[in-house]
Amino acid sequence: MQSAGGFLPTIYVSSFINLGVTRLQAQNSNPTLLGGQAVIEGVMMRFGGSVATAVRRADGTIAVKKEKYTPLAERHTWLTLPILRGAVGLVEMLGIGVRALNYSAEVALLDAEPQRTRDSEGRRSVALGLTVAISLVAGVALFFVAPLYIATEAFTVDQQPLLFNLLAGGIRVVIFISYLLFLSMMKDVNRLFQYHGAEHKTVFAMEKGRGLAIASCRTQSRFHPRCGTSFLLVVLVVAIVLFAVLDGFVIAQFGPLTLGVRLLTHLPLIPLVMGVAYEFIRFSARHSTSVFGRLVIAPGLWLQRITTREPDNAQLEVAIAALRAALGNEPTEEAIEQAVTGQAISVN
Repeated sequence: MQSAGGFLPTIYVSSFINLGVTRLQAQNSNPTLLGGQAVIEGVMMRFGGSVATAVRRADGTIAVKKEKYTPLAERHTWLTLPILRGAVGLVEMLGIGVRALNYSAEVALLDAEPQRTRDSEGRRSVALGLTVAISLVAGVALFFVAPLYIATEAFTVDQQPLLFNLLAGGIRVVIFISYLLFLSMMKDVNRLFQYHGAEHKTVFAMEKGRGLAIASCRTQSRFHPRCGTSFLLVVLVVAIVLFAVLDGFVIAQFGPLTLGVRLLTHLPLIPLVMGVAYEFIRFSARHSTSVFGRLVIAPGLWLQRITTREPDNAQLEVAIAALRAALGNEPTEEAIEQAVTGQAISVN
């Protein structure tokens, strides 16, 4: 097990990238939300109203935390409206992901410092909260603020909405891919990417009805068409179009744009961009067998060659434990032993 201390900000940003959402057809014919995310030495799985995070301890055991969660859309039906449902759902998933990451970090820190006092635990909680905030700010600065600044300072097309946003979008994509390549060279993040692969393989086994055994999960692909990596790539493209339209409107109504005005108008619309991107992904998923659908998901699948790695059996075991717990089947020692020996685990 790797130490969590020195790379937590990087882990948070990279985990937000690999956060994924998919849908699995339930027995009652209603679509049930199935999502997953790699965390520090573990995997978080969400199924319907249950969220479970499984983490490998330093002594080899698996720690599991399970909680109930009722989506806002179930409490407020107006949140199911197109575009709005995507933005709200993704913000919710981000919050769930942060809690799962915090739990995995706490487990890692507990293993590193088993004699912690309650006071030190309080300090750790504050430190983790600051880490989350810094990571979110760093992500927005890197992927949204920096491209606008570079495009403004390095080129003289800031009053040409379409051309400017094409340049800023291209810079954003270059930064995104470069960041992923940089992460892939870090040993600790590579372990996170292995758990990302384990999450995908386990979800695929579930979707295909193959049973949750290591042997059946092992044969599945680590590339999932509805991964968060694919979604973020669509976000980057949608941002080019929406921000070009927005800039054109602002210039027509109020005159020349400055970098400050662009930041004030672009950043608040990030949730709208995510909502539109969600609808685009939803549409392409319904047409995944068409030429259009395959073209849409192809870049994201290619990027997953960077953000996923082939997991080992121990990592698959953790992903299985997380999904079993989310499904309502607690991962008993007997069940884990069955998974290790290749026997199917019931998911009824």
